[in-house]
Amino acid sequence: MSTITVVCIALLGILLFLLGANVTRNRAIRGAGNQLPMDPGDRLLIAVRAHGNAAEYIPTMIVLLLVCSMLSHSRVIDVLAIAAVVVRFTHAAGMLRSGTLASFGPLRAIGATGTYLVGVALGITAIVTI
Repeated sequence: MSTITVVCIALLGILLFLLGANVTRNRAIRGAGNQLPMDPGDRLLIAVRAHGNAAEYIPTMIVLLLVCSMLSHSRVIDVLAIAAVVVRFTHAAGMLRSGTLASFGPLRAIGATGTYLVGVALGITAIVTI
């Protein structure tokens, strides 16, 4: 496995934990108030969904990166690892910078679309390299 892929996997893990810490920070700011917000503009709800979305995709991307790295030493794996980091950080930034979850800005759209494309590419790469 290349150093690039290892660093990218580490960055994805760091992102997931930072997003989780952001949820904790927002809960602490909220104090004893409503911890289950429903308003799409609520900062706690935005933080929870940014973390939740990352938790839905990052682990699978990491597993696919590990599988692909074990099956191949191609530079394609490095490119996909870098792309995974870029799209996941872009998506997180798009969500956290959004005033409301009801809007779907360009960073969020690029991050979401990129997540699907990179995820599918990783899955195909894993199959093709068997």
